Amino acid sequence: MRLSSSHRQFLLQATHQYASQIHLATEYLATRNLSVEEAQRFHLGVVKDALPGHEPYLGRLAIPYITPSGVVDIRFRALGNVDPKYMGMPGAKTSMFNAQAVLTASDYICVTEGEIDCITVSVKTPHPAVGIPGANNWKPFYSKILDDFDTVIVLADGDSAGMDFGKKVSRELGNVNIVQMPEGHDVNSIVMLQGAEFINERIRKCLSE
Repeated sequence: MRLSSSHRQFLLQATHQYASQIHLATEYLATRNLSVEEAQRFHLGVVKDALPGHEPYLGRLAIPYITPSGVVDIRFRALGNVDPKYMGMPGAKTSMFNAQAVLTASDYICVTEGEIDCITVSVKTPHPAVGIPGANNWKPFYSKILDDFDTVIVLADGDSAGMDFGKKVSRELGNVNIVQMPEGHDVNSIVMLQGAEFINERIRKCLSE
């Protein structure tokens, strides 16, 4: 279902308003080795003054999903140890995070599980990346979006769900390389622990095969 123009305008307004408060997430971002400036590249924000209907997301990190046609969704992440960790807006359709990277990437692209991992690849390495918000949110039409790339590199989490995600994408596409993170790690945590060269080296290996 296409978003109405008024809904798109509301999402755009929310993105701008929450992005103006991103400094409130400085401490959380530091725990992920991300700066406020890096977060601003993706228009991340904090829900300090909730717009109508967004009251349940007060105090959460706002993660807008921006496509060439504008903001199509916003997800909200807890800044502390609060359940649920992620919240979405009622009735929202799951989208591909950082989808515009598809338009600027050349012959390969990386796919991560989640927005923070996608942001980490995008700001800490030279590699283009898109994010899927959870292993169960892969949509069949994503295959059509990614099929034109010579190589799709799935940067899978270091657990069984991560490998299942990589295998699922591999079944959908014929151009997939799966790079699984060490056990118990995701892209963000392994970059924090070992540096971006861990990712760079494995991507170079995929591209040279």
